[in-house]
Amino acid sequence: MFDFHTHFIPKQVLTWLQDHKETVHAKWEKILPDKHEFLTVNGKWGFELKPTFYDLSLYNQECLDVGVTHSVLSPIPQLFMYDFSPEITTEVSQIYNSSLAEIVDHSPDRFSALGTVPLTAPKRAATILNEAMKQGLKGAIIGPGLEDKLLSNDFFAPLFEEANRLKAILFIHPLLSTDPRIKAKKMPNLIGVPWETTVTATDIILSGLIDKYPDVKIIFAHGGGFLPYQLGRMDKGYDQWKDVSSNLKAAPSEYAKRFWYDTVLWDPNSLDLLIKTVGEDRVVPGSDFPFDLSVWPPKVNSEKGSQSLLGLIKMNS
Repeated sequence: MFDFHTHFIPKQVLTWLQDHKETVHAKWEKILPDKHEFLTVNGKWGFELKPTFYDLSLYNQECLDVGVTHSVLSPIPQLFMYDFSPEITTEVSQIYNSSLAEIVDHSPDRFSALGTVPLTAPKRAATILNEAMKQGLKGAIIGPGLEDKLLSNDFFAPLFEEANRLKAILFIHPLLSTDPRIKAKKMPNLIGVPWETTVTATDIILSGLIDKYPDVKIIFAHGGGFLPYQLGRMDKGYDQWKDVSSNLKAAPSEYAKRFWYDTVLWDPNSLDLLIKTVGEDRVVPGSDFPFDLSVWPPKVNSEKGSQSLLGLIKMNS
C-alpha cells in the first residue's frame, strides 16, 4: 500500500529548532496531561509533537502495522517558515531536505520524499528545489501562496519555471486560514484548510498556469478542498463571462483532470465524487499521518490510483 500524503520531522530539524528557538520563537509546552508536548513556532499553529513525527523506527512500524509499504515523506506545514527572512527559510529548507534525502538513501524501497523551499524568495526556492532533486527528492511541498499573492502571480515564476524544467512534483498543502470570522471551534482547520486549497486550485485553473508550465506535476491536498464540488459553477462562469474564459483553452472541469488529488477525505461519497469528476488515475492514496486529522490507514481508491502514484514517485529516478 502506498501513502503519498504523510509528514515527518528529522531529528536534525528538531535540533536546529532547539538551537534557534529564540529566533523563531519555538516553544515546547505540556498543554494537556494526557498528550505529548505541543510544538509552536512563531506563536501560531501549534500541534502535538507525537514521537511518530520524529522517531523513524516508530513511524516505520506504525506504517507496516497497517500495511503501508511505501511512504512519501513531506515536511510539515508548521515548519515552512514563510514568516521569517529568506536566510532562515533557506537554511531550514536545506537541513530538512538533506535529512530527508538521507532517509531515502538508506531505505529507497520504503521511502520517497518531497522537500521544502523558501517560497517567499522564488529565485532561492528554484535553487533549493534543484538541489533537493539532485539529492533524490521528487519535488517539493509548498503552501498555497502568500498572504498577498496567489501562486499564479508572476512573483513565483522562477520557482514554476524550474519546477517545469525538472518535471517536479509540487504538492500544494494549505496552512490554517487566518480569516478572523472563523477563529473558534477549530474552524481554521476544519473549513479553513480546504478553503485555502480551493482558492489556490481555482486560481491555478483560471489563470491558465498549467498551460504555461505543463510539465509541473501539481497535487492538491485533502481531495482538492471544495473544488470538485463547485466545478459546475466554474464551468457556467466559463460559458457566461469572458474574464473567466479568456485565459483558458477548455472548461475548468477539463483542467481539473490535469492535476492529482489525495484521498484525505474521510467520506466515501466525497471520494466517489472526486474519482468520477477527475478520473481514478488522478486520485492517489494519502493519509496526512501522523496528524490528528488523518485517514489511517490511507484509503486506497483503486489500483489505477496506486499505479499513478508509483509512476509519479519513480520519475527522475
